[in-house]
Amino acid sequence: MVFARVLERHASAIERRLEALLAGNEDAPAGLDAAMRYAALGGGKRIRPFLLIESARLFGVAEDRALDAACALECVHCYSLAHDDLPAMDDDDLRRGRPTLHIAFGEATAILAGDALLTLAFEILSSPASHEDADIRAELVFNLAKAAGWRGMALGQAIDLDAERQDLNADGVAGMQALKTGALFRFACEAGAILGRASASDREKMRAYATALGQAFQLADDLLDAQGDAKAVGKAVAKDEGRGKATLVALLGVEGAKARLAALVAEAENAVAPFGSKAATLIEAARFIAERRT
Repeated sequence: MVFARVLERHASAIERRLEALLAGNEDAPAGLDAAMRYAALGGGKRIRPFLLIESARLFGVAEDRALDAACALECVHCYSLAHDDLPAMDDDDLRRGRPTLHIAFGEATAILAGDALLTLAFEILSSPASHEDADIRAELVFNLAKAAGWRGMALGQAIDLDAERQDLNADGVAGMQALKTGALFRFACEAGAILGRASASDREKMRAYATALGQAFQLADDLLDAQGDAKAVGKAVAKDEGRGKATLVALLGVEGAKARLAALVAEAENAVAPFGSKAATLIEAARFIAERRT
């Protein structure tokens, strides 16, 4: 499958660049250095950086020109996983088929490693190596800060934790997921457009695509939790129901959730249809996300 090869190629490029960016810091305690590498390297499909690279390509930006921005985004994502897995949050023991960061290194080191990955993201983005134009770098930093922070991903996580103590309706769940999961998807796609100096109307198309895609990704993830196999998925399953977490699967049922997922994929496809054949890989990404089994 051509799409699978493209995804793997980008993942390999991200892995190599992250490896270089996380090269040993002789001033850091060995535990922190190793924990950051454990959290960021050797796992995951790299969907978010893939979307950034492919969105940039849509506007004529070569992969190597988008690679640092993509790595910065992945550092934020890996930090969020490390913190989400903590006992005070989702309390998970398994991630990507291996012990979560706090199980492997202890809670204090996991917190510090997450903090360090988050701040490394902005170090990468603000470096002239990420882009020669300071205005582009500043816009990327500003947008990633909004996506990750108290009006984006962090707010979504707070709502998710609070939802365990109060009921959310379907609109409330969708809004929470648009922050917790969707914010980084929107950054990925809009960052590619920023790097490509896209028009305001084209940036809006990318935001619409990313909004639908982020919801589809979370819905597919919730379906995996409800129906998936822990060994294949690489993390514990059936946890959402056990904790009474608010999900669209719980509210709509499995068949209703699948129908909603199909509608979201169609919405994502329609958003980038005006780009014609140049958007073929992004359309394949939407289908892949909906059909994934891991």
